[in-house]
Amino acid sequence: MSLTIGIVGLPNVGKSTMFNALTRNNVLAENYPFATIEPNTGIVPLPDERLAKLAPIVGTDKIVPATVTFVDIAGIVKGASEGEGLGNQFLANIREADAICEVVRAFEDDDIVHVNGKVDPQDDIDTINTELILADLQTIENALPRLEKDLRGKKIEPAYFDAVNEAKKILEAGETIDHADREGKFDKSSVYDLHLMTAKPFIYVFNVDDNELNDTALQAKLSALVAPAPAIFLNAQFESDLTELDEADAREMLADAGLKESGLDQLARVGFDTLGLQTFLTAGVKEVRAWTIHKGWTAPQAAGVIHSDFEKGFIKAEIVSYDDLIAAGSYAKVKEEGKMRLEGKDYVMQDGDIVEFKFNVSK
Repeated sequence: MSLTIGIVGLPNVGKSTMFNALTRNNVLAENYPFATIEPNTGIVPLPDERLAKLAPIVGTDKIVPATVTFVDIAGIVKGASEGEGLGNQFLANIREADAICEVVRAFEDDDIVHVNGKVDPQDDIDTINTELILADLQTIENALPRLEKDLRGKKIEPAYFDAVNEAKKILEAGETIDHADREGKFDKSSVYDLHLMTAKPFIYVFNVDDNELNDTALQAKLSALVAPAPAIFLNAQFESDLTELDEADAREMLADAGLKESGLDQLARVGFDTLGLQTFLTAGVKEVRAWTIHKGWTAPQAAGVIHSDFEKGFIKAEIVSYDDLIAAGSYAKVKEEGKMRLEGKDYVMQDGDIVEFKFNVSK
């Protein structure tokens, strides 16, 4: 299972600098609009300290973390929904993402041109969201004639038709479907099959100055602009510099800045959580590995992520909690303590479960 987050924003807000740091790639980052034309894709490991602690216990050097795929999409400008700039191409790339990471410029720098002539986070957010809203309205307008015909022919339920029209009203009021859903005003799953862009989960990343990384008052003010969607604060250049250091120096640089973790690590975690994902672990002499599943999935569904035969032939799941194995120091000890258990088909997986699936493959 893969998670793809599309990075969007106006030109010159630091998207490509952030993407370069995320993926440690040298993607073109230039001081003019449309420096990014084709979307750049990078696969980033999800930070997980548990894997390194499990490896010596089971006697392996191979660690395979869960991953998040980031797509750096070219800067959006006013009129993108009508094809301005490279609008249609950008919007098509956004449609393919599972979530939208909207990068908003909050830093001042006279040497980096702002496409609208001034730094105004609220205005930037409004510009981007308006283009996505307009594109979604066009999607609904295109669908309504067909839906009206289907309603008359009783091919769709009236409730579905009503939900589409309610989504249209929300968009016409200038609100994203994701925001309305988070506010409890609308169930976005009711119009899932329209694949509206503003129904995707939004994460907002504010690219701030160094001295604003610990400015709680400013961060509270900016968070309020996008609440209840999550807001992350980072300095893209700081993150880029951080990736050039070894682990010890990076930790020291974070500590000197008064930070517990990098903004990019936070982004990967928040993206994971925003989509309702979690990981379970497998740990043996071949490898220690994290596997991605949806929260609420059962043991057979989790087994199917490893191989479809595991789900089809599922018998039991032998499970130990991460904390119990770390405390015991070995599988033998955790079994001796009676903390390894067998779970059946109805078991709902918990984040950090360490699992060995028992299955039977029919001939």
